[in-house]
Amino acid sequence: MARILFIVSGATYWVLKDGTRHATGYWAEEFAMPYQKLTEAGHEVVVGTPGGVVPTVDMMSLRPSMAGGEEGALELEAVIRSAETMRRPLKLSDVRLEDYDAVYLPGGHGPMADLAVDADAGRLLTAQLASGKPLAIVCHAPSAILATRIQGESPFAGYRVTCFTDEEEAGVGLASVAPWLLETELREKVGVDFSRGPIWEPYMVEDRNLITGQNPHSATVLADRLLELLK
Repeated sequence: MARILFIVSGATYWVLKDGTRHATGYWAEEFAMPYQKLTEAGHEVVVGTPGGVVPTVDMMSLRPSMAGGEEGALELEAVIRSAETMRRPLKLSDVRLEDYDAVYLPGGHGPMADLAVDADAGRLLTAQLASGKPLAIVCHAPSAILATRIQGESPFAGYRVTCFTDEEEAGVGLASVAPWLLETELREKVGVDFSRGPIWEPYMVEDRNLITGQNPHSATVLADRLLELLK
């Protein structure tokens, strides 16, 4: 049995370009589907957040229109309710990476608000990348890669990476009001080798021990790949 650290945003809102607060958190599907697959396979999931705050689900992600219908939304809610580890997260500052076999980061706009500037998140991602053990990051969670920069330099420079694209951000109506766009920032501020698939379709990129997914539907693909690597 493996132990997997889920680094989850603790943010409840994201400040937009005009200073207004956009309610957010983690995206339900991106937590629930990998959590369910990994735990059903017998693995242990431990959650860590900035400051050890209990994560907040983005309520938009539990709308039937976003969750594959009423039944899908209820299933996601049930998985989240069953996840006791979400109610007692570790502080990222207390995490010992040697205790884990893999690290996974679910998205939602929450990581844009906290993980992107969290020194502990940056330290943990840098160490996990160097360890050679699996590091899986989906959708908006690659914003945490921005926190790995020291004097403008990141160990993720040159890695093939995907994330929620600027086109998808425009598709959900937030590109024009966002203070910054993730795809653009990763290209310009980190120097990643950016790759993408069609919008809204599952898409995964693997480069050495780094696995990234483009959007919420990519979370299941990442979970399946983690299961293969943890055998």
